[in-house]
Amino acid sequence: MENKSNVTEFILHGLTQDKTVAKVCFSLFLVFYAIIIFGNLLIIITIKTSEQLSSPMYFFLSYLSFVDVSYSTVTAPKLIHDLLVEKKTISFVGCIAQVFAGHFFGCTEIFLLTVMAYDRCIAICKPLHYTNIVNKHVCGWLVAASWVGGFVHSMVQTLLVIQLPFCGANEIDHYVCDLQPLLKLACTDTYIIGVTTAANSGVISLGCFMVLVVSYAVILVSLRRRFSEGHLKALHTCTSHITVVVLFFGPCIFIYLRPSTTFSGDKMVSVFYTIITPMLNPLIYTLRNEEVKNAVKKLWSRKV
Repeated sequence: MENKSNVTEFILHGLTQDKTVAKVCFSLFLVFYAIIIFGNLLIIITIKTSEQLSSPMYFFLSYLSFVDVSYSTVTAPKLIHDLLVEKKTISFVGCIAQVFAGHFFGCTEIFLLTVMAYDRCIAICKPLHYTNIVNKHVCGWLVAASWVGGFVHSMVQTLLVIQLPFCGANEIDHYVCDLQPLLKLACTDTYIIGVTTAANSGVISLGCFMVLVVSYAVILVSLRRRFSEGHLKALHTCTSHITVVVLFFGPCIFIYLRPSTTFSGDKMVSVFYTIITPMLNPLIYTLRNEEVKNAVKKLWSRKV
């Protein structure tokens, strides 16, 4: 990685300059991060060890939990550490690595959520053909495609940022390295790159969100036509998924579907989709899903 500038590190302004607020946030985010790690790992272990949770939906859910842990780990430990230190710095290489990893796991999660919507749509609209359409081979390819799509997206974003020159200004008004704050520091015209990165991230977020909306509209129409106890169970599963989608896609579209501009509320919005949503995902899927709750109870009883 060649740095075409004289900047070797960046200074982060962090989440807040108020020391009292920073201490409160430190305690909260430390607890949140622990919940993210414990909750998502519990889901992964439960799905891998339970014979009841062998359907494609739980196969995708285990990968979603893994991505949630990885995505939060990109930013949460650094954020928690910086809340208690006076000078918050990150090296140039570390900053670029954070941009790459954040967009890699974030985009992979977007694709996984879209794949899960496709899975629910087939399960509810074509239940008799579900096992043939969404078999293990197809599941493997869909997950692999999600990872590859996230990697390609992240590489494009990272390569666009690496080529920019940074000629002195190195203070980032954020708690994490991201595209918009970095574009503001570059000592060259970044309009074209800003539009390109916004199109790359924004189109993916908005496009997948529209696919999700259409998928759930089809599901709701199908459930309205033929309602039964089994479809009621499917509706509860879809409700959990819709909740996760709204919590994740809303902030992502707000942040990335615009050129290289920043707002004062961007930091709080970023906290929402990098920490809050990954923390809520295991709670939403566990508390609203009887199969997962029963599998967790059996796993816990075996351990005891």
